[in-house]
Formats: sequence, C-alpha cells, structure tokens
Amino acid sequence: MATYLKEALGTAGTEADDNKIRETVANIIAAVKAEGDGAVRRFSELFDRWSPASFRLSAEQVQDLVASVPASTLDDIRFAQTQVRGFAQRQKESMREIEAETLPGVRLGHRHIAVDSVGCYIPGGRYPMVASAHMSIVTARVAGVRRIAACTPPTGSQPHPETIAAIALAGADEIYILGGVQAVAAMALGTASIAPTDMLVGPGNAYVAEAKRQLFGRVGIDLLAGPTEVLVIADDSADVEMVAVDLLGQAEHGPTSPAALITTSRRLAEALAAEIARQLKTLPTAEVAGQAWRDWGQIILVADLDEAVREADRLAYEHVEVLTSQPRFFLERLKNYGSLFLGPQTNVAFGDKVIGTNHILPTRGAARYTGGLWVGKFLKTVTYQECTAAASVVIGDYCSRLCAIERFWAHKEQADLRLRRYGGRKVGHGVSAGGEP
Repeated sequence: MATYLKEALGTAGTEADDNKIRETVANIIAAVKAEGDGAVRRFSELFDRWSPASFRLSAEQVQDLVASVPASTLDDIRFAQTQVRGFAQRQKESMREIEAETLPGVRLGHRHIAVDSVGCYIPGGRYPMVASAHMSIVTARVAGVRRIAACTPPTGSQPHPETIAAIALAGADEIYILGGVQAVAAMALGTASIAPTDMLVGPGNAYVAEAKRQLFGRVGIDLLAGPTEVLVIADDSADVEMVAVDLLGQAEHGPTSPAALITTSRRLAEALAAEIARQLKTLPTAEVAGQAWRDWGQIILVADLDEAVREADRLAYEHVEVLTSQPRFFLERLKNYGSLFLGPQTNVAFGDKVIGTNHILPTRGAARYTGGLWVGKFLKTVTYQECTAAASVVIGDYCSRLCAIERFWAHKEQADLRLRRYGGRKVGHGVSAGGEP
C-alpha cells in the first residue's frame, strides 16, 4: 500500500470561487455577443489597460516586431517549430483515408477534412508563452486549416516581440494583441473586426478555460486545461537533485501547479523535501514554485514498480517523467497520462519548448479519457457510403424490417422505395406487416 510522506494541502478552488469565475465569464461573453468590438475594447482597457487603434497587427507592425528580435532567437524559434512541424507531419501521415467494399456492391469509407478556421490563444500573464504558438498554429497549419487567427495579450503594455515572431513564423493569418475572455469570445462569436472561427485552441488561465467551456458547442475546442501538472516516477537509480529540479520546473508555472514524486526508494523520498528547500533558496521563481510545492506537492512511497503504475494511473497527470533504470517498463504499462518522458536524458522542459511533441495536454484527470492537442484534433473524420442497385435491395430488406421494429415509418419508406425501384418488390407505403401506419 502506498505511503504518503507528503500530501497535497491545496484544493481545486472553493465553490464560491468557481461560481465567481463562471459568472464573470458568462457576463463577458454575453457582452461581446451583444456589443461586439465595443465590449472587447472595454474589457481590454479594464483588464489589460490596452486600447490601441486596432487590436490586429498590420503586416508592417509584424515585420517591425520580428525584426526587433535577435537573429539567434529567431533561429531558435525556427528550430523548435521545425521539430513540432516534423512530428505533426508524421502524425498526419499515420492517418489513412479508407474505402472498402464491405458487402458486394456496398462501399464505405472515411475522409479526413481539416477544420476551416481556428482561433489560437497564446497566453501571456506571468510568462509570455512563446512555445504555445508552435504547438497550436504550426500543428493547425500542418493539418491544412485554411484560416488561423491568433490572439495574445500585451506584455508590459506592449506586444511581446518574441511571441509575435513565433506566431508569424508559425504561419498565422491574423495576429491580434488581445487577451483574456474577451479575446476567446471574439474569436468564437465574431465581431465587426474579427471574423468568427470554427474552433478554439490553446492554454490559458482559469477564466480562459471557463470561456472555452461555455463556448463549446458553438465552436469546437481542444480541451479544458487546468494548472499544469508533473509527476516523477523514480527508483533507487535516480538522484535527488534531478528529481527536485524537474518537479520545480513545472511548479514554477503557478501557485496551484501540482508536482508529485512516486518512488520505490525510501532514501530518495526522505531526501527530497530538504533538496527542494535548498534549491528554492536560489531559484528566481521560488515564490511561485515554493507555494505550489507547499500546497500541491506530494511524495508517495510505493512497494514496487507495479504499485507505481497503479498510483500513476490513478493520478492521471499531464506530464509523467520516468527516472528509473528501465523506463520503458512504464511505456508498456501506463495508461493515463498526457505525455511521457522516458529516462534521465529527457525532461518535461524539452517537451514544453522544443522537442516536437505538443505541450497542450490534459490536466485534472482528463488523461483518463483523452490525449492532448495533435494534428488529428484539427481534422474531421467523416464517413461516406455508396450502394449499387443490387446492394440497395439487400440492405433495404434489412433496413425495412429494422425500421418497423422502431416504428419509424418514414425511415422504413426510404428503404421500401428502393425495394420497389431496384428490386421490383410490392412493398406497401409506410405500413409494417402487422403494424400500424
């Protein structure tokens, strides 16, 4: 049975807090729906103190911002986007369109059709999330999305040049310096200056996540992302310095970011708290990371690797890093995770920033039923069917009887018409044998 040397003290937020977020978001969405650009500008002024002549950057403004970024930084951004693009292209190549003759004269198939337009939200806030441009825009472009709009908030009352460079190099068609719920609502609902999109993707704070939840149905979404999570699974081969570094690497995202260790090593489990305290003394983001570890950190001691698998699948965390002597043991057995990082030579930061896999991943247990953003999220898999006359009679015979069972008489007539036309059958109009019209 697992032993908790440290348990999470935090809660996911009080009901009152959640209700306040829901109400605030609903009011902003309603205002944007009713007032359009006027509401967008009012909320941008209120929350970001940002009210430019136009929220959309012109081609000249984009060019100037990109030119202000050091060439070496642009090269780094291009390298990261090449990795993301290459992996997304390989994912797309794995998705085959099919057509098969399932019965004589019956052909069934499916096609993959890209979503027509996508709104990508690139967060700012505490950290400018440059990498989120790669993950959303590059992947959508590989999928074949025709129109990509991107919104990102100002940083220090100005566009963030590196973020704009990443958005532009990724291939966005429209770039808006606009943040928060008002940005998400504008991309979903449309205004006089922002055409609506068919889908919203990208991470964000609790308000952005709630806006996506409330707008889902009117538009598609990638997933509902909560605070980022990291789980390290380690055995006696792991060193405590690396475990602490990798836990704090995600804890610095925010004060409610869970970070957990599952280990078979009592030595490691008992040494971790002191090592984290040592590293927090010199970490520039210690105020945030320290609070996250204090309130949301966990140290779980397990008897063996099989128990580690069970505990990890129960947590179903977003990022799972394996620091054991046989990391692929977990690749073969784990079922619930957003992304898996195998061995000490890799880490979550590689996945977050540059290695090529997508960092927009499920949180709060959603890994039990979904993976993260990938090229397939931007593709609609749609089916089609085609029958010869003879096949229409064979299928129609079964269909007629099955419709009668359900008392769907107009459905039945669709089948019966084909039986009369293509099979020469004398089938009554809308009446089942022994049934009622």
